[in-house]
Amino acid sequence: MAVKIKTKDGLIDISNGVIATVVGSAATSNYGVVGMASKNAIRDGFDGILNRANYKRGVVVKSEDNEITVDVYIIVGYGLKISEVSRNVQDSVKYNLKNQLGIDTKAVNVIIQSVKVLDD
Repeated sequence: MAVKIKTKDGLIDISNGVIATVVGSAATSNYGVVGMASKNAIRDGFDGILNRANYKRGVVVKSEDNEITVDVYIIVGYGLKISEVSRNVQDSVKYNLKNQLGIDTKAVNVIIQSVKVLDD
């Protein structure tokens, strides 16, 4: 499923893989986010940190009209305020989707899959 944007010059299709890459990059750039996690860790048999090529495993995109809802599965560093880290992820994901792809987000849901101890 792709997001379709109508412009005066035609139609633009943006795949969920592209959206997942933008969302994953925005999420992992925040302090306190150790990395992306798989949304189906048991089914995928992978409970570690996803690399950039697999960000789509940790992002769910649902599109409605010209807006999307994004679920982001992340791993947070131990000892940090989870609500602040989550709010920062929401803000950066919304900002990057709007500025890089021109997509309005209805909601950004942050799901904490794990907490890891940060290495000093």
